[in-house]
Amino acid sequence: MVKNSVFNSLALTVKSLRLGVIAAVCTTTLVGHSATAQTVGWPEKEELKFGFIKLTDMAPLAIAYEKGYFEDEGLYVTLEAQANWKVLLDRVIDGELDGAHMLAGQPLGATIGYGTKADIITAFSMDLNGNAITVSNDIWQQMKPNIPQENGKPVHPIKADALKPVVESYKKQGKPFKMGMVFPVSTHNYELRYWLAAGGIHPGYYGPNNDVKGLINAEAQLSVTPPPQMPSTMEAGTIYGYCVGEPWNQQAVFKGIGVPVVTDYEIWKDNPEKVFGVNKAWAEDNPNTHIRVVKAMIRAAIWLDEKNNANRPEAVQILAKSQYVGADAEVIGNSMTGTFEYEKGDKRSVPDFNVFFRHNATYPYYSDAIWYLTQMRRWGQISEQKSDDWYKDIAKKVYRPDIYAQAALALIAEGKANAADFPEFSSESGFKQPQTHFIDNIVYDGTQPNAYLEKFDIGLKGDSKI
Repeated sequence: MVKNSVFNSLALTVKSLRLGVIAAVCTTTLVGHSATAQTVGWPEKEELKFGFIKLTDMAPLAIAYEKGYFEDEGLYVTLEAQANWKVLLDRVIDGELDGAHMLAGQPLGATIGYGTKADIITAFSMDLNGNAITVSNDIWQQMKPNIPQENGKPVHPIKADALKPVVESYKKQGKPFKMGMVFPVSTHNYELRYWLAAGGIHPGYYGPNNDVKGLINAEAQLSVTPPPQMPSTMEAGTIYGYCVGEPWNQQAVFKGIGVPVVTDYEIWKDNPEKVFGVNKAWAEDNPNTHIRVVKAMIRAAIWLDEKNNANRPEAVQILAKSQYVGADAEVIGNSMTGTFEYEKGDKRSVPDFNVFFRHNATYPYYSDAIWYLTQMRRWGQISEQKSDDWYKDIAKKVYRPDIYAQAALALIAEGKANAADFPEFSSESGFKQPQTHFIDNIVYDGTQPNAYLEKFDIGLKGDSKI
């Protein structure tokens, strides 16, 4: 009878856990955190489908799947490549996807109603850095005389000042200077615009009523091209350069059709790049599932960066598979293993080109969200002046460090992560200290978005409108 009683008790306990009813409190005080960790209830939804675009920064999803971290959380995940960023977002909104690898600006753009209006949130930042700007061989040859040399090699970072005479030459000939980026609310769009504007080249404004072309007053015309198509589009002469994530800059070098001139690490050191986005309603219906997804992806990010990137060669082989990025391992390895090749043969050490966990890469900072919102305002996607509080309110509506903290604390309590590797959640404000490492040396303070916008010579600010 005692044995049966024990089995019945265990059965009831398992049933309760599966229903998410029991959430036992771990009363151990965590070093560095004056918060208690709760064990996470059983997932409300076990079978999940996540979307991604074929870029190396989808790596946390691939690693969480391949290393069994999703299964450790009771989750059975299917990963599915998507045709483009719009399709990906639409499928998250309509429920065909449970979540996705997203551009950092996508949840923000959707929430404020730029393009498709929807409530999308993120509790996980997927990486820092990882992008570059590449130009065709012809444009590179025209730029080279304007670039300082040292020991026979170009001095980096290369500023858009070197491109400005080339753009002016096209303008005199009555020819538009065309460049590609991946989506109107993409990091790539804002980084390319930032770099161009810092060199005195106007990248154009977006007009009111959800204008998605952004060509008003443009000296360089930017258009949308899906990442895997960037090299072939440039090779065909449709665009003269582009900003994209890896491996599509290194692919241009590998194919001998272009030269990466600057990385986003050099434009804005340790910039947030992608996020994992979910529909807000989905998150509210599946809170335990959401936390468990974040737990698995934090573990994947740790694996990608641990032991000084010792796992990166294995990660490269995984990402090279056709179901993930599907590019040559040699091309992916050019950036994923801590180097970056600019001009053919000019390979340089860039250990932080791809960062997945260190520098608190996975934490969803409000100040990161606000930077994207300032750039939306700067280029007209936000057509009217907004108060500093508005920027902060939108950031807090979309970025969810509270959910992230629950996942991290659970991992720490389980012995799967170290408290010292995370922000101190009890005192973390969500705002980084003012950031100084921009290519134009302008300091960014996320607590003062309007004052930040006033610092730029090119771009909307104050009550200016298109």
